[in-house]
Amino acid sequence: MTLPRRLLFKGLVAGAVLPAAAPAVAVSASPSSSGRCEPSVPTWGEGFEGQRIADLGDGTFRNPIVPGDHPDPTILKDGDDYYMTFSSFYAYPALVIWHSTDLVNWAPIGPTLTRNLGVIWATDLIKHDGRYFLYIPADPTGQGWSIFVIWADDIRGPWSEPVDLKINGCIDPGHVVGEDGKRYLFTNGIRRIRLTDDGLATEGVLEDAYSPWRYPDDWVVEGFAPEGPKLMWRDGWLYLVTAVGGTAGPATGHMVIAARSRSVHGPWEHCPHNPLVRTESEDEPWWSRGHGTLVEGPAGDWWMVYHGYENGFRNLGRQTLLDPVEWTDDGWFRTRGGDLSRPLAKPHGGQPGPSGMGLSDDFSTDRFGLQWTFHDPKPTDRERAAYGDRALRLASSGTSPADSSPLTCLVGDRRYQAEVSLELEGEAEAGLLLFYNAKAYVGVGFTAEAIKIHQFSEELTWARIRSDTRRLRIRVTNDAHIVSFDYSRDDGLTWQSIGMRMEVSGLHHNVFGGFLSLKVGVYCAGQGAVTLRDFRYRADLPLHVETRLPG
Repeated sequence: MTLPRRLLFKGLVAGAVLPAAAPAVAVSASPSSSGRCEPSVPTWGEGFEGQRIADLGDGTFRNPIVPGDHPDPTILKDGDDYYMTFSSFYAYPALVIWHSTDLVNWAPIGPTLTRNLGVIWATDLIKHDGRYFLYIPADPTGQGWSIFVIWADDIRGPWSEPVDLKINGCIDPGHVVGEDGKRYLFTNGIRRIRLTDDGLATEGVLEDAYSPWRYPDDWVVEGFAPEGPKLMWRDGWLYLVTAVGGTAGPATGHMVIAARSRSVHGPWEHCPHNPLVRTESEDEPWWSRGHGTLVEGPAGDWWMVYHGYENGFRNLGRQTLLDPVEWTDDGWFRTRGGDLSRPLAKPHGGQPGPSGMGLSDDFSTDRFGLQWTFHDPKPTDRERAAYGDRALRLASSGTSPADSSPLTCLVGDRRYQAEVSLELEGEAEAGLLLFYNAKAYVGVGFTAEAIKIHQFSEELTWARIRSDTRRLRIRVTNDAHIVSFDYSRDDGLTWQSIGMRMEVSGLHHNVFGGFLSLKVGVYCAGQGAVTLRDFRYRADLPLHVETRLPG
């Protein structure tokens, strides 16, 4: 007999003060053959508001190092510091820089891009001659890709306005300085083009650079799709790390391969250990692993950073993973973390810093880009939001959650609860959502006359609840894909449950496309505005325990 214990949420705490996260190990258990309960399901450290963090506090860590939707990581070692950013897709402000000193604990610094360039995919963050560059594939008009670049003399900004390099039809830039001292960008394909010495224009033509290693024809993959070239020099060899197999689709599709050459112009030699990373079974904890970058650790050991989907939680998006690397006597390398199902020893050296950040927000400071982003906004949408008196006023847009460019907050926990107070102006409609895209969301909203329930990306008109208030506090609970909503007319003193639960495990890329994740969102549609106050977030680690009774 199995006796499940449901997740119990602790009291939410106000978000004005964000205390330092103290690593702790959460325990889930099931009995061994001896009848004793022993750890058996994944455990993580506990950070801000119960959010899971990688550092277990005992010299080990468990992936992901950055939970939630942080795909296509590009990582830069800069002295004793590490910086990383990720594909931001339709979220603006965009391309948040994250910082670490030990490769395991990461905290955000802030966004680099405020100008809307449309959808953004995998970038490359580099430092050259004391200046930071971020190469960005984007599609500003929806008519085709180009690669842009922004730069800064300080990693914390300010960053320049984007410059269009006019490398049309290309994505996934990878920067390298050749043995000739010239700068190059590699792209998907795998192709190469020379840059000017300042890195802000191209010279020469785009040309084929490398014909990637091919996997056996009977492997179950999404498609060949060579992408994500990342390059580095070591001991006179130029190593090229590439992704093939498709970034989503079958769990066994994505992978990491490598090649090397004595010259940026080739010829290239395939790594005999290819593929270096690949999910081989749906039983593994991480699916579609790929898009890797090599990085040297604080003490000179080596690691690979890449992304993957969490088994059973595709709707969290592709999360950032860290895998130990060993160099072999023949000058090649292997990853040593296996399927990443177990805790791994942390990199030697380095000092742990903060991990993640608190999401509870009293709106006393501007956290746009750092926490809050608009989904697929119009160029003027930033003007819809204004701070004042520990509140955020959001002007309306569109007619429903689907076309309102909701304000979204990325989450990385399997189980969490969020709530916010909303006050309407004019003829506005507003509410709290779990939002993937315009075709995939659930939520509860309200007008001055009715409370509305959204499921299957549309309002359930038959379920409307008559209401005559312009102020509600709304709460969403996501318990491992089982979602429920509550509302309060007295700022959370008492709650009324919405009489239905929703299942959201299917709201992910393999169903709806877009390479996105399910985010907490607030929308405001109609004519008017909504004022947000006292957003609170609480995550709980997997506290449910399945206890098997002896016999």
